[in-house]
Amino acid sequence: MDYETVSADAFGASLKGLGLNLLTRDVRRMVQQLTDVFSMTAHQVSDDFAILRYGDHLFQIHSDQTFGAHPLLGLLPENPPRGAGVEIRLYETDPDQAFEHAENAGFTVLQEPTDKPHGLRECTLLCADGYAWVPSRPL
Repeated sequence: MDYETVSADAFGASLKGLGLNLLTRDVRRMVQQLTDVFSMTAHQVSDDFAILRYGDHLFQIHSDQTFGAHPLLGLLPENPPRGAGVEIRLYETDPDQAFEHAENAGFTVLQEPTDKPHGLRECTLLCADGYAWVPSRPL
């Protein structure tokens, strides 16, 4: 499938399994952060929407205004962080490399790269929307 040209209805019909859709005030900013720090690939980037690819996994980013009639919109806080409690784990991303680029890309470093007792080296990076991104690698 060509993610640059696929129509919304064809893309939606192709989705399987578990889906992730993140709401943001600024799609382009979030896309820039994710591509810069985690080497994700972005498709159909606009002010309202983007498809992101991390390895073989796809997810979507939507702007708040695209959710105008969605019941979730009324639950979003006015002040950040809005993603509190959401941790997105990236098991195939070097945490040391991500950490090196994080602050320049606008992330807040919550935890520097650390070897954890569960067998992973990881760090925790908070984006402007409050989502915790956790790049990690096996020790």
